[in-house]
Amino acid sequence: MLAAGVVTAIVAVVAVALIASGGGGANAEASHDHATASSPRPPSHLPAGPASAQGDDPQPAVDVYAHAHGGMLSPVVKDDPALVYVPNLADGTVSVIDQQSLRVVASYRTGRAPQHVVPSWDLRTLWVNNNLGNSLSPIDPRTGRLAGPAVPVADPYNLYFTPDGTNAMVIAEAIHRIDFRDPHTFALRHSLDVGSLCAGVNHVDFSPDGTYAIATCEFAGRLVKIDLVHQSVLGYLDLGRSAAPQDIKIEPAGRIWYVADMNAGGVDLIDGDAFTKIGFVPTGPEAHGMYPSRDGRYLYVANRGGMMTSDMVPFPHHGDQGSVSVISFATRKIVATWPIPGGGTPDMGNVNADGTRLWLSGRRSNVVYVFDTGGQGGADPTTGRLLTEIPVGHEPHGLAVWPQPGRYSLGHTGIMR
Repeated sequence: MLAAGVVTAIVAVVAVALIASGGGGANAEASHDHATASSPRPPSHLPAGPASAQGDDPQPAVDVYAHAHGGMLSPVVKDDPALVYVPNLADGTVSVIDQQSLRVVASYRTGRAPQHVVPSWDLRTLWVNNNLGNSLSPIDPRTGRLAGPAVPVADPYNLYFTPDGTNAMVIAEAIHRIDFRDPHTFALRHSLDVGSLCAGVNHVDFSPDGTYAIATCEFAGRLVKIDLVHQSVLGYLDLGRSAAPQDIKIEPAGRIWYVADMNAGGVDLIDGDAFTKIGFVPTGPEAHGMYPSRDGRYLYVANRGGMMTSDMVPFPHHGDQGSVSVISFATRKIVATWPIPGGGTPDMGNVNADGTRLWLSGRRSNVVYVFDTGGQGGADPTTGRLLTEIPVGHEPHGLAVWPQPGRYSLGHTGIMR
């Protein structure tokens, strides 16, 4: 592995033949689309937002979350029941929690090792990523129940959608691939091999203009930058020998990317256009999932609480330092920390529609945590606190809080634009 902070200037001219089989899956693949994958067009520029979050830019800045602020529900989702869908990795099930009663109201079996519940680009389906089951199970968010048989897909650790909605991006972590697929049928169009330089590819976010994405490479300690127009690798950024990057989120102003580094216990700051590391914010052990507040002022960072060795092997540790750190986008500093009394292991989740609650899975605690964010949209995070813990199945992971504000979903547990 390269020394910390060194950019490996690798520009991959990727000539990938269209393939007739996705491979790598225990189940048969969906029928494949042999036509050449169309080059996605970036979405129209979002309306100008407030001045730059850093306060040093006299020009108006884009607010990438301008259409996902509190209560801005699309007509498509406004009547969907307020539920939380929790994939239980070790059980192969999804627990469904009512957001008002804070009780589990349903549970059903999906497939082996469900990792994340992902809203589709058009907001009409929630896809359960059955990682070891090599399939995606559809949930109808209007009923909260399974909507049909699982769709065969190779190694779906995570799932995203290009900003224009023309392609699904299945993150095939175990086989070092990003598979571009039809966003409805999941027919394979193009496989992008990110190689061993991006071992453990897992989480993604997108540039404001939709021309590129940055993905984290957990087991390689790197990031990979993807040209979405040509579906090719632009380069890799080495974060250091012991880095283990997890979730990634872009700031509202669209310039700086935040990367949760599990081993470093904090968040790397990345200039996305230049593709360089510019800073680091220490948060807590096993920094993992990250979610912007509904008003776009803060970033919630889930610190899963366990201690890790430099070779990424967990110590026997049960998350007694689990917490949520709240980072101000304006100052890039922590403004509040919400502990979990008695310890816990907060992992992945999201905020609710009005931003008053943050929901996180307790990965090694078999519960779901519900935090009060400090008011409408997360107005005063210094008053935030843990409200309750809800027992679910074994190893809950990437839960989806639904409905979410926004015009469309870019995937994961609800990256809304």
